Amino acid sequence: MTERGGNSALDTHANSGKIQLPVIEELNLYFNSKIAKIIATAVVICFIAYHGFLHVVDGGDSCQRLLSDGRFQGALVWQPYGCMLHTYSDIDSRRCMRYVAFLKRDNHFLFIGDSRIRQLYQALVKQLAVTEPQFPKEAHQDLSYNDTNLRLRVEFLWRPSLAQDAPAVLHKLKRSAKLPQLIVMGCATHDIKESNGSSQALEQYKSSLMDLSSSLDQIGSRTRMLWMLQDPVVHEKLKPERRAITNDQLDLYNMAAMEVLSGTRVRLWWSSRLVAQGSLATSSDGLHASHVAVKYDTQILMNLYCNDHLNFNDGTCCNSREAVTATQIATFAILCSCPIIMIAISIKQWLCVSNHIPNNETTTTASLEDPSAHPLLNNHTSNHQPPQQTPLNHQKPETNVTPKKNTKQPSYSEVLWALGKLALIMGYFFLCDRTSLFMKENKYFSQLNFWLPLGYVLALGLFFTEDTPHTRLLHPHMTQEWKGWMQLVILVYHMTGASRVLPIYMHIRVLVSAYLFLTGYGHFSYYWSGREMGIVRYCQVMFRINFLTVLLCLTMNRPYQFYYFVPLVSFWYTVLHLTLALPPRLTPPRPGTEASPFNYLYSVVKFVGLSGFITVLFLSEVFFEKIFVMRPWKALFVTTDDDIHEWWFRWQLDRYSMLYGMVFSLLYNAMTQYSIIDDKSGSNLLGGRPAVLVWCAAAVCLASYSALTSFCTNKPDCNEVHPYVVWVPILGFIVLRNMVGLLRTRYSSFFAWFGRISLELFVCQYHIWLAADTHGVLVLIPSYPVANALATSFVFVCVCHEVHHITEILTPVMVPNDPLRATRNLSVFVFLLMAIGVHDGVF
Repeated sequence: MTERGGNSALDTHANSGKIQLPVIEELNLYFNSKIAKIIATAVVICFIAYHGFLHVVDGGDSCQRLLSDGRFQGALVWQPYGCMLHTYSDIDSRRCMRYVAFLKRDNHFLFIGDSRIRQLYQALVKQLAVTEPQFPKEAHQDLSYNDTNLRLRVEFLWRPSLAQDAPAVLHKLKRSAKLPQLIVMGCATHDIKESNGSSQALEQYKSSLMDLSSSLDQIGSRTRMLWMLQDPVVHEKLKPERRAITNDQLDLYNMAAMEVLSGTRVRLWWSSRLVAQGSLATSSDGLHASHVAVKYDTQILMNLYCNDHLNFNDGTCCNSREAVTATQIATFAILCSCPIIMIAISIKQWLCVSNHIPNNETTTTASLEDPSAHPLLNNHTSNHQPPQQTPLNHQKPETNVTPKKNTKQPSYSEVLWALGKLALIMGYFFLCDRTSLFMKENKYFSQLNFWLPLGYVLALGLFFTEDTPHTRLLHPHMTQEWKGWMQLVILVYHMTGASRVLPIYMHIRVLVSAYLFLTGYGHFSYYWSGREMGIVRYCQVMFRINFLTVLLCLTMNRPYQFYYFVPLVSFWYTVLHLTLALPPRLTPPRPGTEASPFNYLYSVVKFVGLSGFITVLFLSEVFFEKIFVMRPWKALFVTTDDDIHEWWFRWQLDRYSMLYGMVFSLLYNAMTQYSIIDDKSGSNLLGGRPAVLVWCAAAVCLASYSALTSFCTNKPDCNEVHPYVVWVPILGFIVLRNMVGLLRTRYSSFFAWFGRISLELFVCQYHIWLAADTHGVLVLIPSYPVANALATSFVFVCVCHEVHHITEILTPVMVPNDPLRATRNLSVFVFLLMAIGVHDGVF
């Protein structure tokens, strides 16, 4: 029979005698990672052309998209077409007014129309007022609200019909030297009601609008002017005197306004009608907009007016794109020069071959020594050859960052092509998140949106299960699998915006802590086995962690702390390396011998000292800030606004996670050395009643933590207890996953594949899967969220896999095995960073 993993021998067809490939291997002949990347490249080119065409059609104007189209998501959550709507609180709204007033400009809004426009005027005043405003009981009159501190003036002119003083008002505005910043007009229901829906009234309406169009156009060229199309009505709820107002009549009046005003500088406000249409059921009298519609209409106006002033990350509608810096230009110039150089070399080689001239260019084939491999980062050398099992003291640990063992160093042409492909990839990053070429939408959470993709991913992971030759606890395939499914869960969590649900948020915190736990476990196991701890090892690890992140900091103009997980892992690995490198150092065990008892003593002493150091830093936030705001490393720990609190929050939340992993590694080595557990075969770790008790205790650990998350009432309280109890669910999972030999000797190749590129997945999601610095979702296929998620995910995974491959090529070049050359390269890198810091005013 054909095995699902694709590792079985070739099958022989019983009837024809022909040799057949296993299903997976046969599929690999037609579809593999290389073919997938070619398809992804073609998909990206097509979408660039498609969105470029849309920009030609509508000019890429996100303001027009905000006003023209959109849809409701789930329970009445409005999503504008192709851009992100920031939800303005009262504080945000007044902050916007204050900022405009600081620029010595007036905040002047003018509403002209009937009772529907008055309803919007009142909602905006409530949004901006410090105290609850009082409106007069007499409705049919002009209204005004003023706030001298904010230089704010909001006016409403009661003009229910175009024939009622509207020409005089527009004539006065046209002659005015100082116009309001925003004018909103709209009317029709009064004319329909008074004329009982006659066709003569419609013609008069159109004629009046044509007479006013010239004035409207001139005013619209000097200020932002909106014509609000008429919302539909609920005819059954209308009062008897309003029954002439029908949706058919309103459509005719809207068509008249569109016919007259199209082509002028007056913007037609379509989306208000769509918002009202989606919330008709909640209208109180059938005529006026519901509370939901008024709320979103107000938010649309605030986004239209304020987004370009305050630049909220989650408000891309009507927001200018970020300016390009000199550092970004220089970085792209260097990357783009690599394929040019490679083309020149190729032409030279071709000419030499054509003219039979010997080519003196040689390639370096020196072999590279590789300390170990970690499933978070390492790529497959072969998809069908699992790593060989090694004895306990020489087993490859699941460290976090070491490169895959290579047989030869890449040639110059391979390096140049890799950098050239990297330039194209970084260009795609820039297009996605630093330009307005591709659309962006707000995240939307619902229980179905979150749990359905998780169930689908789990089903795929369980389907692609294989046997593994490894039997050790937390063997490489298992840690690859663990990191893979954790990363997929985190991706779904980020895309759906599930952080607002406290139990989900707390479980995701456990997954992030588990990464650091495995970092401590893997690296300590590596050092415990007696492998080298020199500068080469440290530079290789740090290069693998930070290469992509540093490059993104340069090309995307973001601080190092923006990619919070990478600084966190880098810092804790540095602490671990220093802790184990300082004397007394662990004594490497001789081949065939057990670890020295003194190694346990030294390890305990180092653990106690590290725990004390962490606790002292935590207890004194002032001392913590003094250490991390020191130059020259201050720039590594502060955000764009020179704030250290984000680093403080991340640091203290997982301050013991890596230490837990180191302690667990020490206990595991002790238990195996003294035969407390036996994982050298595929049998259960423990037998009989103790195994049942331990397994039940592990299940209780997981259940108890889940129960704890339901008792937490707010995030600060949950975060405060998290560092002390996070080891409980992690330990419970390890026991449940490894106790039974049958489970320990099988793994999910689907999850393991993602586990090998999980660092790239974690970092790249910020710009080419999510959008607006993770606050939104990238949109390649507008208005079709499921199809868009599939398309962006496919391209995203292919990019991550290619970036991982490029990093594998560059690692031996950037970090040679020779300590002197590695130190030289590190010094050059630090010097370049310091030069960039001086240019950006960090020092």
